Amino acid sequence: MPQPAVPAPAPDPVATARREGDRLRFVGAATRRIARGIDLDEIVLGLCRATVPTFSDAILVYLRDPLPVGDERPVAPFVLRLRRTDRLRLTDDDTEGSGGIPLQISEGLRLPILDPQSDVMPAAELCEVRSGGALSEVLRGVRPVFGDSAAARAALPELLGADRTVPSGHRAILAPLRGRRRVIGAAVFLRRPDRAAFEPNDLLVAAQLATHTALGIDKAVLYGREAYIADELQRTMLPENLPQPTGVRLASRYLPAAETARVGGDWYDAIPLPGSRVALVVGDVMGHSMTSAAIMGQLRTTAQTLAGLDLPPQEVLHHLDEQAQRLGTDRMATCLYAVYDPVSHRITIANAGHPPPILLHLGGRAEVLRVPPGAPIGVGGVDFEAVELDAPAGATLLLYTDGLVESRLRDVWTGIEQLRERLASTAQLTGPDHSPPLEALCDDVLDVLGPGDRDDDIALLAARFDGIAPSDVAYWFLEPEDAAPGRARRLARRALARWGMEELSDSVELLISEVVTNAVRYAERPVTLRLLRTDVLRCEVGDDSPQLPRQRRARDTDEGGRGLFLVNRLARRWGATRLSTGKVVWFEIPTRT
Repeated sequence: MPQPAVPAPAPDPVATARREGDRLRFVGAATRRIARGIDLDEIVLGLCRATVPTFSDAILVYLRDPLPVGDERPVAPFVLRLRRTDRLRLTDDDTEGSGGIPLQISEGLRLPILDPQSDVMPAAELCEVRSGGALSEVLRGVRPVFGDSAAARAALPELLGADRTVPSGHRAILAPLRGRRRVIGAAVFLRRPDRAAFEPNDLLVAAQLATHTALGIDKAVLYGREAYIADELQRTMLPENLPQPTGVRLASRYLPAAETARVGGDWYDAIPLPGSRVALVVGDVMGHSMTSAAIMGQLRTTAQTLAGLDLPPQEVLHHLDEQAQRLGTDRMATCLYAVYDPVSHRITIANAGHPPPILLHLGGRAEVLRVPPGAPIGVGGVDFEAVELDAPAGATLLLYTDGLVESRLRDVWTGIEQLRERLASTAQLTGPDHSPPLEALCDDVLDVLGPGDRDDDIALLAARFDGIAPSDVAYWFLEPEDAAPGRARRLARRALARWGMEELSDSVELLISEVVTNAVRYAERPVTLRLLRTDVLRCEVGDDSPQLPRQRRARDTDEGGRGLFLVNRLARRWGATRLSTGKVVWFEIPTRT
């Protein structure tokens, strides 16, 4: 007689409730770990570390290559790239995991340890998802599927590569990773044969993990694009390279407020001016956002334009104030504008609510310059005052924004005093007769910031004054008459002979004659002629006519029009700058051939 069927034991409700509680706690902990990631690699790593070994013994994560950003149309064809593989390998160590937490393993097995370097199984690096194929159908379905289902048995070989399957006896779950708008990848969870098989509720767990991972990746990609745009914006707003004006050496630094706020309103600039002078600018727009950076860019462009007009520092600040008011009622900024003249060894400074500069003398004494503070740019209806100070050779001027000296731990004046003391102590290390190296000095200045002692972005501009010795300068006034070019040639010849540079006489006399002839043609007041001897020989000719010369191609029948052509061919560099009193035409010739 057939034996009666033995009924299956009823499931233990207590054990079932315990398993479901453990499953919920695992999902909560895993999603929190995934959510902690900011960039793409951190999120994928969080998924792997959260699931191995608690949920699976191995995992493969594929992501779309390239990953689409936001509303971008995905690039065809649909390609998945293996982003990361993690698995457990067995060792002969004790049965405790990292942190001393016991691991539940089958008897006779050695301890499983996470090994991200070892291969989970033979898997292709790239996979092209064919439209209408088995893998495409699984990904489009969004829901995870068991590895032994018909859909997964057809899709996994396409994902892993030809003739590559899940190792015998292993259980698998294939989970699509779907972002906000489209599928961006897939994850494969694997369990060894000695471990309990996946249950139907594990599909819900895999779906939760895949959803949180995909949404996190979407955010990371968008954040990466925004960070890239912010970095590019900040780089374009600041000088790519500092100029190398005569008689002064420059160095600069910029630090964002934080890794997550890489744009701000701080800026610096160095603008060459006529007469071998240079304008030094540092400013700070309130806030460190895209809006602040955009306003900073407009103010910096305005400052460059005003500097090109050779306006006095106080007038530059006045026009910047008007520009800030045009941009909006709440557009506030501080700015310090200084003009250094290497011939007179003087510097003229005007301030609009900015921290005062610090001058480090050659002997090691550091002083905070007494510059009238003025009101910030954007207040409107205020006057700015400029002061003229000595700028001795070998001294270093430090311009900075308040992020360097002010924080939650100290007020601005305490920070300025600490900065002054730091500069003085650094200068003592190089001795009384030598200035500290400029680049190293900038790095040392930034070291004044302690850990966590920074709430704002920082712009720093350091200028080492070398100056031009009076013996290297020759200056004359020439009456605007026909004899002026001949007199200019004779004066230049004598100066070159005095400097031992007779080999340059022919070229210099020819170019000076052409430039002075053009100046005399339009000038009504005396023409100025100046020669400067530095690493190059610089000639400057000034007159009271605002019309700038332009190089043009002369016709064969023209008697003139070839002067600037000769200047362009023989000089290393040349240019013309409009002044409030006229213009200056200059050219430079190398002192050594």
